Amino acid sequence: MTIRIATIENVREAEANLRPFVSPPPLIRSYALEKELGFPAGRRVWLKDFGWTPSGSFKLYGGLNWMANNQDRIGTKPVAAHSSGNFASGIAFAGMSFKKKVIVVMPETAPRIKFERTRSFGAEIRTYDITRDHITGDRERMARDIVQNEGGVLASPFDDPFVIAGNGVGALEIVRELQREGRTISHFICPISGGGLLAGQAIAIADGFPKAQIVAAEPALANDFTLSLAQGKKVRLEKPTSICDGLLSYEVGQHNWPILQRLVTQSIAVPDLETRAAMRWLYEKHGLRSEPSGTIGVAALLGRSFDISGEGDIVITLSGRNVDEAAFADWIKLP
Repeated sequence: MTIRIATIENVREAEANLRPFVSPPPLIRSYALEKELGFPAGRRVWLKDFGWTPSGSFKLYGGLNWMANNQDRIGTKPVAAHSSGNFASGIAFAGMSFKKKVIVVMPETAPRIKFERTRSFGAEIRTYDITRDHITGDRERMARDIVQNEGGVLASPFDDPFVIAGNGVGALEIVRELQREGRTISHFICPISGGGLLAGQAIAIADGFPKAQIVAAEPALANDFTLSLAQGKKVRLEKPTSICDGLLSYEVGQHNWPILQRLVTQSIAVPDLETRAAMRWLYEKHGLRSEPSGTIGVAALLGRSFDISGEGDIVITLSGRNVDEAAFADWIKLP
């Protein structure tokens, strides 16, 4: 595989591909988090909430840019992808927007809302047993079969420079808004799994606020990136486990790793119980029903497991809100 490293120029180019289809989701000041952390009056905390996008997560950003840049290669062929659910709905939205057929491979246990959103944009879904995927490899095999047997074009949910650049547009929005207000960033906190979101957003944040510390958040039992940073090389987990269904990649992507290793300051491994507490906190303080994967950055901050001292603002990416009501109600009932 030839590694192509996405750049800030690629992120800026991607914005033109997104704007006909999606408006910037809100950047919300969290007075409640500022109070919780005991911040002085001049320091702020911001939540970038991608739950407001049409697909309910950030994933349509990368999906739209990938689709826009692969029009000639796709032609009349179907687009194939595997996803825990959010990229499924994101690439489905992109397929609908560009009038392309999309076939996605999803875990049979994915949240119902992720199935519903993906189908609502016209995609076909095929399922596999995620509990045995570390043995069978069905997720990637089924996606490859669509390519080999049905002439499909494979779209990676995270390991692709067009996906990375598209995802970076969300952080470009953050940079512009805070610069307009004369603000600076001390810490930027973002979930990580395969790394497509954080790689893209790190590019834009580092360009706009070079002194900002960029912090990754991932589940304690799916901590391949934390281990990778510590060892200076990519680490692959045999069976990542968490309620954060969107953060269960076995390892970060090859296109993402060089960016992440260069720009990310540290990675925080968050226990699921702390993520559940943060989900409850966000619901009680802001009325947000965020999915576990989307909440983990808030959990990392509330857990106070890293140094947040500084003079600039803190920005947290809420990556998605696609969670079933019953599961959410159960998770916020803490022991």
